[in-house]
Amino acid sequence: MINGDILRDAIISAANNLANNRKQCDDLNIFPVPDGDTGTNMSMTLANSARELEKISGETAGKVASVNASALLRGARGNSGVITSLLFRGFAKGIGDDEFVTAENIANAFVLGVEAAYKAVMKPTEGTILTVARVASEYAKEAYESGKEALEVFEAAIEGAEKALAETPELLPVLKKAGVVDAGGFGFVLILKGMLSVLKDGVMIKSSNVAAEEPEQEESRNAAGEFETEITFTYCTEFIVNRNPECEKEPNELRLYLETIGDCVVVVDDDEIIKVHVHTDHPGNAIENALTFGALVHLKIENMRDQHERAKHDAQQAKKKPAKSADRTETYTPVEPEKPVGFVSVCAGDGLAELFKDLGVDTVVSGGQTMNPSTDDILKAIETTPAETVFVLPNNKNIIMAAEQAIPISTRKVIVLHTRTIPQGITAMLNFDPEAEDEANAIEMQKAAEKIATGQITFAARDSDFDGHKIKKGELMALLGGKIINVDTDLERSVMKLLKSMIKKDSEFVTVIYGEDVTEEQALAIEAKVQEKYGDKTEITFINGGQPVYYYIISVE
Repeated sequence: MINGDILRDAIISAANNLANNRKQCDDLNIFPVPDGDTGTNMSMTLANSARELEKISGETAGKVASVNASALLRGARGNSGVITSLLFRGFAKGIGDDEFVTAENIANAFVLGVEAAYKAVMKPTEGTILTVARVASEYAKEAYESGKEALEVFEAAIEGAEKALAETPELLPVLKKAGVVDAGGFGFVLILKGMLSVLKDGVMIKSSNVAAEEPEQEESRNAAGEFETEITFTYCTEFIVNRNPECEKEPNELRLYLETIGDCVVVVDDDEIIKVHVHTDHPGNAIENALTFGALVHLKIENMRDQHERAKHDAQQAKKKPAKSADRTETYTPVEPEKPVGFVSVCAGDGLAELFKDLGVDTVVSGGQTMNPSTDDILKAIETTPAETVFVLPNNKNIIMAAEQAIPISTRKVIVLHTRTIPQGITAMLNFDPEAEDEANAIEMQKAAEKIATGQITFAARDSDFDGHKIKKGELMALLGGKIINVDTDLERSVMKLLKSMIKKDSEFVTVIYGEDVTEEQALAIEAKVQEKYGDKTEITFINGGQPVYYYIISVE
């Protein structure tokens, strides 16, 4: 019988197995930018759970699964880490309050885990960890229905996961071209195999002392993951449903309906209320459907197309040279709200941290390019921001999901803007209107951020053949909108090529943020060249951001 202690050891074994093979998982990433990585994010997510599980003993399997799910949610890092936490949240629901793990609840656990993960991703991509987990659940369900025992059901799930992993290149052409399988799916298989070692053989895989929690910067690279969104519907509709205790329908039914009539859907629920946000052309239909779940309060409908765009930001604010050291918050103490609105921003680099604070950010979370902060890191920052409503600026596409996981577990209202780059975060802050309502600000800040073109200069973490470019380790890569547009060996030439691609006839402002690996002399030399070529047509600002990984981050408006 699989009791709580055995399940606890199995999950710790899984965390160790993933940590021991983190680099192998990271190396599967097809994008050569040295950014936050899949194996690193998943490993750090599991490590948070292992620490909590080591504190308990003699509990039921249901209790262990619940503690694991909670710890994973709070420790989730990056999209891959969030999806992993959601898979195990469903897993906990499948086990419920049972004392032992049975064949039936293993099958249910896999099915519910996959459902939770797919629901959370607005645009699920097949050929990823989602596919691997889904096929694993199908194999587990089939094994249970054929009368298999608990261990056999779990082994069937692994068989399905390995089969699906091997087929991921057939579903994602970019994987096939690179000759690799999906990194997230590979990580999920490592987790299952780590658990099986305990469940089948009673052997916990030990940590090989690889520092999964503190990866070296040169080992970190970007996790693949796309999350694109646009405001395409007219009415921003928001309300709270006071749940009718007699209504047997699940909140997800409301979410599924709203996704058929709009986008930007957020449905967060607890035992008493359902918080709803949707952009749609038919707010009446959204309201009518929601009324079947209970009474509505705090109803708000705004016509986004009629709202005035805020004025362009004051370029002079960006000219201020930041101090060499920023006052970062390292120790978090919960505080009471003292003002209506506050801000949390994620960034790496003393200069950038100081810049965001100058723009009005209350709490800076250190992270981004080389280290994706966890949901718990972001939650702590939110809880220590003295405001009733807290806007969160992730400034990295791989942090958005982790930030959104903090919404239902925070004690205050949280609005996560989908800022994917540092320039987008800066522009969002410059477009905040203290006289406007929260929802109106969210719309205007997001719209302003999405208009910003972002370019970056970094280096290749390894040899690669990507986006039609043959890239050697250490070569400079110029990225525009996340896509590689040229590869070079000269930093100054790379910057000028990138600017040529970015600056248009109507461009007014150019902001260049240089990183910790660029000397002041180098920055001044490139600034002089940029001023000479573009200074008569555009307003150019150079800022010492002190960020790692990216030599230059450039925005053009």
